[in-house]
Amino acid sequence: QAEVIFLGQFRHEHLLKLLGYCCEDEERLLVYEFMPRGSLDNHLFKRISATLPWGTRLKVAIGAAKGVAFLHGGKQPVIYRDLKASNILLDSDFTAKLSDFGLAKLGPEGEETHVSTRVMGTHGYAAPEYVQTGHLTVKSDVYSFGVVLLELLTGRRAMEHVPGRTARAEQTIKLVEWTRPYLASSRRLRCIMDQKLSGHYSVKGARAMAHLAVRCTNPQPRDRPSMAVVVEELEQLEGLKDMAVSMGLFWPTAPAAGRNALSAKFRAEMKGAGTGAVPRRRTASANLS
Repeated sequence: QAEVIFLGQFRHEHLLKLLGYCCEDEERLLVYEFMPRGSLDNHLFKRISATLPWGTRLKVAIGAAKGVAFLHGGKQPVIYRDLKASNILLDSDFTAKLSDFGLAKLGPEGEETHVSTRVMGTHGYAAPEYVQTGHLTVKSDVYSFGVVLLELLTGRRAMEHVPGRTARAEQTIKLVEWTRPYLASSRRLRCIMDQKLSGHYSVKGARAMAHLAVRCTNPQPRDRPSMAVVVEELEQLEGLKDMAVSMGLFWPTAPAAGRNALSAKFRAEMKGAGTGAVPRRRTASANLS
């Protein structure tokens, strides 16, 4: 019902098109446009997919941001509430479109500051104030978008499990917390950039995106930017040509001695951050309810 209500009345290039639906007796069917590239989740985290180049990641980020900004920009804003990589679908040209409006909610009216609702969404993406109080605002979506930006930068999921020697020793790592010490400096940022990029990314663009992600995931909702501002800042990153690989910043392209030294330093930094080594982690994608 929520899908029909929201997608039935909204049309935007970055929202998935609802072509039709069936609601007869026990038959429930929704028909959408076909998205041949699947979800952003598949491209970032599934080994079967080719690596998304930096320019494509930026294009996806801008498209998703425009979709959310459109939802927030109406007379009564729509709060998407479940913004995550698996809900960002890609067409043949890697144009991003938001899907799955089952948790979408109309925002506050008049002088109201928030909507109170049962906490729903996905662990790792949901804003902390929403999880704690059930108070939902457009800034809740901004936080979730900040997490998606971190996923685009690092190639790691919003929440992952690091296996220990025993089940009790297993750690749950939140991407927002894990990346925070590395986002303020370009030098440290390169240590957590997605290795699948092989150094082919804009240094200035990555730094600016990291700074934007920090602001979007600010613990204080009032200090997060609006999605309109997010779109504007991301669009300014298009066309940047400074690539990390040409500057020798990314360790897989460095000589063996330097690569080994930086790798050891990276492991030490990870240990200092409380995560230990950084193996590929099992995902934790449980929904909130």
